[in-house]
Amino acid sequence: MLNILLTGVSGAMGAMLMKIIQDAPECRIAAGYDHVENTTLPFPVYTNLNNCQEQIDVIIDFSHYKAFSGIFGYASAHKTPIVIATTGLSETDLAAIKEGAKDFPIFKTANMSLGINLLAKALKDIAGPLEEGFDIEIIEKHHNKKIDAPSGTALLLADAVNDGLMNKKDYTFGRYGRDAKRSENEMGIHAIRGGTIPGEHTVIFAGNDEIIEIKHSALSKKVFAEGALKAAKYIAAKGPGLYDMSMLIND
Repeated sequence: MLNILLTGVSGAMGAMLMKIIQDAPECRIAAGYDHVENTTLPFPVYTNLNNCQEQIDVIIDFSHYKAFSGIFGYASAHKTPIVIATTGLSETDLAAIKEGAKDFPIFKTANMSLGINLLAKALKDIAGPLEEGFDIEIIEKHHNKKIDAPSGTALLLADAVNDGLMNKKDYTFGRYGRDAKRSENEMGIHAIRGGTIPGEHTVIFAGNDEIIEIKHSALSKKVFAEGALKAAKYIAAKGPGLYDMSMLIND
């Protein structure tokens, strides 16, 4: 049985993951973590992980970035494999992840969707042949409660495009003003927030007299929850190292 510590249990992703894990054989939520107490769930929920006494095999972290240092500190102290799905992390957090991966397994990706990660792989392959004569823009849309912008997924896709180019593009986040003409060496990234959009990303290659658009739409949060559980199963038995969805796909 895979004993999971689920963080952010009171959030929308926490609720979705509880449903997914409940139906997953050989998996159970042994404990939860949130910033507020919750006694309505069939497992203990901690506001301070120092009080957690349950056996934990893997952590799935979908919490707020402000809670990351405490959660990661627990994982580091116990050398517990962790799936990091939290976005908006600081440079200090990213440095801690890189250092921690020397001692225990860490799975980190900007998006837990299998489709998004396959799209990133495809973008790397097609960007090179389209480098000459095509302008590249990315539009990302999310619900009106999303805090960070641009999305981590938009940056993941932009990085994938750049990985396929000989001459890397500079990122321009939106445009404004009377002198906002795009330069040849830039890639525009634009964020839209509204309603309950789960997540939509469009990569545009605009050339002379032809336009290529590649779009991914997440119709619910379920795709991210399923991807996170796959990641948890994947790294539970791995050794120290920094893992991502591309490794899971190719393993």
